[in-house]
Amino acid sequence: MTTESVPKWRRLEPDERREQIFACAAELFGERPYADVSTSDIAARAGVARGLINHYFGTKRELYLAVVRRALNIPYDVATGLPEGSTEERAKAAVDWFMDMVSKQEKTWLAVITPEGIGRDLEVERILDDADRHAADRVLEAMGFARDDPRWEQFNAVIRAYGGMVKVAGREWLVRGTLDRAQVHTLLSQVLQSLVDDVLPELATT
Repeated sequence: MTTESVPKWRRLEPDERREQIFACAAELFGERPYADVSTSDIAARAGVARGLINHYFGTKRELYLAVVRRALNIPYDVATGLPEGSTEERAKAAVDWFMDMVSKQEKTWLAVITPEGIGRDLEVERILDDADRHAADRVLEAMGFARDDPRWEQFNAVIRAYGGMVKVAGREWLVRGTLDRAQVHTLLSQVLQSLVDDVLPELATT
């Protein structure tokens, strides 16, 4: 279907239609640079009138920001779904959950962590920074740390530094193919275990 094609309407509830548009936008932003995706492209992919995109999401930029937020969001209840056990077992389970999440939205995740995006945009940078902080909070909770720990912010900074390695490792796996999933899992889970068992306790005593 071209961007000039007449949309093929299907009877969907508003929430379903909104989700359909969102999913198509996420696909396109994952396939092409932001500047190469138009609202007409998104409408054609979703089979809707272009005005419906504005109705649900506003501008293309606002829709892109929504895609970025969801691609980077780690739910608050992730920690409750991890098995009880040793740090090693929880680290492996947490990394497994993360890799499954990335696999399900591979192109979109890669697109939103790549610097190009929509150029230097303070709101995008704020979303990325907030996502990194919240992801670090979820990791600390998953590893058994309490939010009232006076070193929480310091620990959060350490996990955010680890997050930089996670993104690079993800690209080596998904883009370059220099590491396979099992190798990336071993790298991330063992480093996380070392941070939790060795690095963070040492920081707490200094």
